[in-house]
Amino acid sequence: MSDKRAGQLIARIEVHIGCWKQFNCFVNLARAKKFGPEDEAHFLELKKIIGLDLEKIFAEIEIPSPGREETAALLGRALSLRCLGEMGGDDLCGLENAWQKIYIGWHSVLGRIAVSRRNRPGSFFGGER
Repeated sequence: MSDKRAGQLIARIEVHIGCWKQFNCFVNLARAKKFGPEDEAHFLELKKIIGLDLEKIFAEIEIPSPGREETAALLGRALSLRCLGEMGGDDLCGLENAWQKIYIGWHSVLGRIAVSRRNRPGSFFGGER
């Protein structure tokens, strides 16, 4: 992978991580039951963006984790802010744990890209698309 391409990928993943931060903010709004119709619309748009970004990233590189399935499962559990607000404490904690695993996973991906750029130009996780 060229240095320029790796830089573009890093930028794309950083934006993706920003979306995950926003996702968590919406979960907190739902927990506090402090959201309105506009928040609900933004939340659904954010979920769409996360899904699209994920596919764009996976089209460019293969990564072991976080995977499509775990991300799709999390997004599927978070149908809407209303549904999140109606979740019990254990269910919401489970969703937050899944979110944190994915969020940390993306930071790990950034770290692996940085190491790959520094140590082995042209190689990335054994597979570039």
